[in-house]
Amino acid sequence: MKAMFKCAAVAALAGFAGTASAADFKFNFAHVLMEDTPNGKAARAFEKEVEEKSGGRIDINVIPAGGLGGDVDIIEQLQANLVQIAIPPTATLGNFEPKMQVLDLPYILPSDEMMTKVLDGEVGRSILDTLDQHGMYGVNFWGAGFRQITNNVKPITSVEDLNGIKMRTMQAPVILTQYNEWGANPTAMAFAEVYSGLQAGVVDGQENPIANIMAMKFYEVQKHMTLTSHAYHGYAAVMSKDAWDSLPEDLQQVMTQAFDNARDLARDLTTQYEQEKLSEIESDIAIHRLTDTEKEAFIQASYKVHEAFADVVTPELISSIYEVTGAGPQ
Repeated sequence: MKAMFKCAAVAALAGFAGTASAADFKFNFAHVLMEDTPNGKAARAFEKEVEEKSGGRIDINVIPAGGLGGDVDIIEQLQANLVQIAIPPTATLGNFEPKMQVLDLPYILPSDEMMTKVLDGEVGRSILDTLDQHGMYGVNFWGAGFRQITNNVKPITSVEDLNGIKMRTMQAPVILTQYNEWGANPTAMAFAEVYSGLQAGVVDGQENPIANIMAMKFYEVQKHMTLTSHAYHGYAAVMSKDAWDSLPEDLQQVMTQAFDNARDLARDLTTQYEQEKLSEIESDIAIHRLTDTEKEAFIQASYKVHEAFADVVTPELISSIYEVTGAGPQ
């Protein structure tokens, strides 16, 4: 099945490469998100801006909704320069560059304000630069908001409530470790399989930002949601390094500005989307909002995960984030 899928992907890419166009550069932009999500819309806005601002010298072909496979498939295609642009989750990129995993440590980014300071500042740039050695150029960080927990067993008001619950996660060591530390039974599962997995009881729960929960209608097959906001669901906007290096400086500037505008649009749309959609599903799923005391208990339980990954992402990198956020174990 995977071999057949890859053949179809190569054929699709070859078809785009062969289309008649006056563009000097033709770039495939692949992602796994639905087009009506905030980041899906931002990708289309990026496509339009680049083509307009480059005067048609750059032609962007957006391939959404996993049309070229999952995030790992897309990253591998990016490294081979079959795909030139992608927005994979930072957690998935952690399988390729270990330091990227620091951004998915629970509560390492405790708020929207601190997320922006870290990701858009010097620390974020230093993390993106680690991708150079893997055939990628990291441009900036997009994102779908903070991840929340849903499940079919019981309301989650404490870490102890997760004990024994079968949680679906991404194929990301840091997230698997997080739920092991929290007493759950984590299982990595492809995003497209989560709905059926929840419906069939293969897993009891999952974590995702509200935009993804809505887009995939997980609330239809889940009884409880806890707004833990325990990790920012970040996407690293990346390009094939060969593709980036092929651009003259003026077009690199066009691309960089469009990436920044799309990042800001995705964040704004996410905020609006969450406010509008959360109230729509309250009749379908019981929603619990952590109290300050409950949230603090989750934060304190998270530092064990930080310690477990200190040698992987380096203590210096964790400390540099603590310095920006003012957080960290007391």
